[in-house]
Amino acid sequence: MQKSGLMMLFAAMLLVLAACGGNSSSSDSDKEGSKSASTVSSGEEIYQQNCIGCHGKDLSGGGGPSLKEVGKKYNESQIADIAQNGKGSMPSGMVDEKQAKEVAKWLAEKK
Repeated sequence: MQKSGLMMLFAAMLLVLAACGGNSSSSDSDKEGSKSASTVSSGEEIYQQNCIGCHGKDLSGGGGPSLKEVGKKYNESQIADIAQNGKGSMPSGMVDEKQAKEVAKWLAEKK
């Protein structure tokens, strides 16, 4: 019983650390024809800064579920909602609305 309690404490600490992760703002200068590429890059960067602690470096999961084929299960709008508002043991507020939309665009392509 103590082992599962320690695991929950560890998972909670990971969530707190992930939430405190760097929130670097990048200037979005729209370059011709590269909006999709910059969105994907931005979404991936947001994932690396805020989600990697629970969902893994390669999207395979860990404290949270695998996101390798999340685009098969959820559409972009649903992913954005989950990213911003949480689901199950995932807390809300891990990313703001703009970040949720960016990471959702990137994750929705994972099929």
